[in-house]
Amino acid sequence: MARIAYFDCLSGISGDMTLGALVDLGADVSAIESAVRSMGLPELSMTSEIVKKCGFRAIQAHVNHPPEHAHRHLHHIHEMIDRATEVDTAAKDLAKKIFQEVAVAEAKVHNSTLEKVHFHEVGAIDSIADIVGTAVAFGLLGIETVAASPVPTGTGTITIAHGRVSIPAPATADILRGVPIAPSDIEAELTTPTGAAILKATSQSFGPVPGMTIDAIGYGAGTRDLEGQANVLRVLLGQTTDIASGPAGVEVDRAVVLESNIDDSTPEQLADCADRLFAAGALDVFQIPCTMKKGRAATMLSVIAPPSRVGTLEQIIFQHTSSIGIRRHQVDRHKLIRRSETIETKYGPVRGKVVELPGGGQRLTIEDDDARSLATDHQTTTAAIRYAATESWSRSNQ
Repeated sequence: MARIAYFDCLSGISGDMTLGALVDLGADVSAIESAVRSMGLPELSMTSEIVKKCGFRAIQAHVNHPPEHAHRHLHHIHEMIDRATEVDTAAKDLAKKIFQEVAVAEAKVHNSTLEKVHFHEVGAIDSIADIVGTAVAFGLLGIETVAASPVPTGTGTITIAHGRVSIPAPATADILRGVPIAPSDIEAELTTPTGAAILKATSQSFGPVPGMTIDAIGYGAGTRDLEGQANVLRVLLGQTTDIASGPAGVEVDRAVVLESNIDDSTPEQLADCADRLFAAGALDVFQIPCTMKKGRAATMLSVIAPPSRVGTLEQIIFQHTSSIGIRRHQVDRHKLIRRSETIETKYGPVRGKVVELPGGGQRLTIEDDDARSLATDHQTTTAAIRYAATESWSRSNQ
């Protein structure tokens, strides 16, 4: 079983909502404060209080610091994270991953580069504290995997550093590419760039509550009050169930299968589409011959997709085939634990993949591209390369 957190984003998500929910789950706010202050922010303080939103109890997280007007670049924030003496390596890596999501989106929106783009709202001390504090809280709570509901963004307009923009703000919208969006007619910014980046960097799947045993529930409050619903983020913390965790020695994750029956695209179009799907992050793409209505020969295009890439991959299918409809369904995947190895042979190094078998033992699969390249260079067969690599690997594991 794995420690799982499920983010129920009925009213969206922001950095302070996330931090409040994690504190409500038991993350020590004083420990988070100490960790964030060790980034070179000795005057910063963090507090939490119990508030009510539409009659429901929640934790409001507060970050207090002297006023500032700094516009930071990504390398400035990395330097702050790196010098934090009370933030462990895992939390530093997660914080950088979250900031990377924001940086990529900001660079695209402003036609800049990761090195040159500067942060406005997300580069402020309170947002930095929310992101690094969230990463620290994940470690304090032992969270290993994350799932989330579809995300509402709200509607209307807001004013940011670059002027008035539609909701979702440009950076938020770009971060949420591939993430399921829940409809909402609430005229407010429900999901901020910080909240979107936290979800994009941590969530392995989006959808209904996964199979889990709930140990605790945390509620994080947003700053505004909404009419008709509580402006809170609910986080369920617990253990994945035995069904979700799979047999011993087998990893489990969730994916989305996209399928479309196509009878009027050429083989060249389908091959081109498959290449584009792989390049955009598809886990697998395959074509199955089938017969459609009126006895027409056709192809069922099937794509196994990470939940976060579904939107992008569907767009590619619609743009690069004649498909007019796509079926989608979520699946659990059971995967053998694997690792990459490089095996030294008399022909040269060969890359391989080693999988752990559930009943014990291991199995080696040689990378075909390496086998072909070495076979060509040494005027021999791929079978000889595979045999040499397998023999060398077996000797080293005796």
